Amino acid sequence: MKRKPTTKIAIQIIFIGLFTAATFAQNNVSKTKLKVSNDYHEVMARKNADDTIWKSYKAKTIDKLPGFSYTKDPETDLYGAWKINPSKATGFFRTEKRGDRWWIIDPDGNPFIHKGVAVFSPGTSENQQKALVSKYKNEKNWVSEESDFLKQQGFNGTGAWSKVDLMRQTKNPLVYTVIVSPMGAYKQQHLKKFGGKYEEAGWQNFRYDLAMVFDPEFDAFVEKEISKIAKYKNDKYLLGYFTDNELPWVDDALDRHLEKLDKKETGYIVAKKWLDQRKGKDASVEDITEEDRQEFTAFYFETYIKKVSEAVKKYDPNHLYLGCRFNQELDELDNPKIFEVAGKYMDVVSINHYRKWEPVQSTLENWEKWSGKPFIITEWYAKGEDSGLPNKTGAGWNVPTQKDRGYFYQNFIIELLKSKSCVGWHWFRYQDNDPENLKTDYSNRDSNKGIIDSKYNYYKPLIENMKVLNDHTYELIQYLDK
Repeated sequence: MKRKPTTKIAIQIIFIGLFTAATFAQNNVSKTKLKVSNDYHEVMARKNADDTIWKSYKAKTIDKLPGFSYTKDPETDLYGAWKINPSKATGFFRTEKRGDRWWIIDPDGNPFIHKGVAVFSPGTSENQQKALVSKYKNEKNWVSEESDFLKQQGFNGTGAWSKVDLMRQTKNPLVYTVIVSPMGAYKQQHLKKFGGKYEEAGWQNFRYDLAMVFDPEFDAFVEKEISKIAKYKNDKYLLGYFTDNELPWVDDALDRHLEKLDKKETGYIVAKKWLDQRKGKDASVEDITEEDRQEFTAFYFETYIKKVSEAVKKYDPNHLYLGCRFNQELDELDNPKIFEVAGKYMDVVSINHYRKWEPVQSTLENWEKWSGKPFIITEWYAKGEDSGLPNKTGAGWNVPTQKDRGYFYQNFIIELLKSKSCVGWHWFRYQDNDPENLKTDYSNRDSNKGIIDSKYNYYKPLIENMKVLNDHTYELIQYLDK
């Protein structure tokens, strides 16, 4: 049953209609009104294939937003930015706050939202490689055809772990990102001291769930890994850089440094000195307060972020630093001190968003309030149970069909863009996992995460929903802002 619009909504609809008509008439864009409805979709979802509990969730799509009408297509430039009200062109991507909304500004000065797919790369398993040769003959043909395909679906970029050096060989490539992992490289070296396995490790396989930011040896890895980015510094199609992924910025890092590490280790020595100075005495774990824990976590995090961000700017002063991809809902994502530090060094805060059906507006507001910077969602997805895959692993939701995945995509982005600090998103990922590929980590082994399957077949109901939202992102922003 359709809900009756309130007087307030009716006035808002009239205002939006007048504003939209005036704006797009000015830009000579023909306007097509589409049916709108308040009767949103009902989608069933569960955590994974082993979860017996299904729950019903609402999913908004743009054809059902009250009072929203959209055009054939807003005019965009070669990067996929909106050709309207240009700012100063600098030749590289940057950020700018216009009024109360953040934007990425493209090299030509146009406002830009990065709509990307992560891991835009040919599958590495034997099955996926055979399928690629059968359909595309070689990787050069693959990257050309699939880059064009993504653009046709309204995407304008790619996220982490994409095959960027191959992409750069195409004409007008998708706007790409690069990830470098100095702490990841150091961890691999550090593991050798322990026979390749730590006695106690967190899920990211860091010893005692601690990033080893205080180790003097880490500094050499920062320099070595980040120096590799210099070859990209003049590329106008590069958005920016990530360093590492989902590092363990745990709330009790101070306790762990003091209780888990040997007293001769640098991490223990630094943590003990920090606490002693803060307390003005020879302090112990029993003296630690929650405020101490938050302040130490900020200090611990800043030790890392200062080193890596300075190296990024040293080897490439032209592009954005996109941070280290936060993830943990109950650790860094609700820690204002972490975000305060992030705002000092990051141009955009990158966040992998899981375990929520849709973004929580108060949380998004906090991220911008605490950091003073915009954010980009760098991982999120839902898995379809009609894919034929086991769908037991991975943090994304399980839903019944590919169309439900499409509804999830649209609803999530509508909620994202209600926040005026969101400057983009990267669906995780381009291609499904291959369950027969046991060389990947467990979380990337058996699930329907991609927009294509392992044989390079498209999930059309998902992609159709992605396309309609992607094509009308800039009009959606205008609608939400008014």
